[in-house]
Amino acid sequence: MSEPALGDIPAPLFRAAMHQVADLIADYLEHVGEYPVLPKIAPGDVRAQLPEKPPEQGEPLDALLGDYRRLIEPNVTHWNHPGFLAYFAITGSGPGILGEALAAGLNVNAMLWKTGPAPTELEETVTDWLRQMMGLPPQFRGHINDTASISSLLAIAAARHRVRDGDVRTRGMAGRVDLPPLTVYASEHAHSSIDKAVITLGLGHENLRKVPVDAAFRMNVAALDTAIAADRRTGRLPIAVVATAGTTSTTSVDPLVDVAKIARREKLWLHVDAAYAGAAAICPEYRQLMTGLEEADSIVVNPHKWLFTPVDCSVLLLREPDALKAAFALTPEYLKTSEGAGGATNLMDYGPQLGRRFRALKLWFVIRAFGVDGLRERIRAHCALAREFAQWVEKEPGFELCAPLPFSTVCFRAVPPGTPEEQDAFNERLLGSVNGEGPVFLSHTRLRDRFVLRLAIGNVRTAREHVAKAWELITRAARTLRAT
Repeated sequence: MSEPALGDIPAPLFRAAMHQVADLIADYLEHVGEYPVLPKIAPGDVRAQLPEKPPEQGEPLDALLGDYRRLIEPNVTHWNHPGFLAYFAITGSGPGILGEALAAGLNVNAMLWKTGPAPTELEETVTDWLRQMMGLPPQFRGHINDTASISSLLAIAAARHRVRDGDVRTRGMAGRVDLPPLTVYASEHAHSSIDKAVITLGLGHENLRKVPVDAAFRMNVAALDTAIAADRRTGRLPIAVVATAGTTSTTSVDPLVDVAKIARREKLWLHVDAAYAGAAAICPEYRQLMTGLEEADSIVVNPHKWLFTPVDCSVLLLREPDALKAAFALTPEYLKTSEGAGGATNLMDYGPQLGRRFRALKLWFVIRAFGVDGLRERIRAHCALAREFAQWVEKEPGFELCAPLPFSTVCFRAVPPGTPEEQDAFNERLLGSVNGEGPVFLSHTRLRDRFVLRLAIGNVRTAREHVAKAWELITRAARTLRAT
């Protein structure tokens, strides 16, 4: 009887399969626009075609790749589709995919410098490149996380740790009569990840103050000042303000200079959520819309949103990285190394995560392959397309723009005759009709309690023809709905 085959699959089989995977990905990217953006399936359809039990014996790689083409590729929502105009579009660009594949091959855990020398130092370098591209001062240092949700959570954790005499790291917060409720302030249009951060950190959702916005959906600075003063009078302890540069619904930019003045006066941590629009700061003309960004204690920007890097890749930029290290650094004996004692960076010290993927590699590939000028021109082209779309909306009877347009996301809606509630229902049906066609996918939000459509341009493959197709479908569907 022969011995069972152990170890990995043979190298020749792997090599042949990788060539097939390269062709699969290249073919997919070349033809992704031929799919409907949303698959024509119902919940449970994919699972019904999958075996209930795992295979006892290994299967040929050709069988795996065949099932990928049959079951997986056609049945995903195609975020790489040029007609994906919902939420904030993302792109798995060619250079980024190459970096992702190579990172998977290396399979590095860069928790310590010793366990990932090149990944650690490349992360330090590439995040500093991003800092320079955004025009931020040299004291900012970058740290790559998976998503903006985690980056923002870490920033608020650093703010919590900085509470004078709080010693939350050692003593916690539960049952303490010597520690007043800690409050955080954010615009009513701040991302829901801020809500989840205060919940996760034990601050309590009721201690997140949602500050009203002005007519342009920017944080009302006077209301912020009033809220902080009111909390201090009642014995609460403000610890942080979260401003947004590019809100999720409208991409508005909070008045960062004025918010920063209040944060400094009140000795509060200022975190800026620039997950979407931070990428636009590499263009000097859009950086001007974010004046005051350099005053923040921490900033999050997601290269996986508008810098064409495959998910996930979120950069947290910190004015004082030691503040984050003080909140999280913990080195048990089995993780002590001479390099760490000698001053080398151990990335595990800057958050709760020990295992760390080599995310810097794909961002490095993207910046080098496109160049800073190439990235700028793509962002500018997206913003120009959004402005052109907004002009179409303004000229079309029965439609209106619903928010300012600082970047590449357009908020608009149809305004047929009827009550506000009837108009909301009309726009909801309009959205469903357009998305049901297949070539494009839009999303929605609510502004001033009205149902509003959003068209967000950010995919590297999106061109004028795709935006024009979206407008054609929108206007045609609106005419049909009005007629019925």
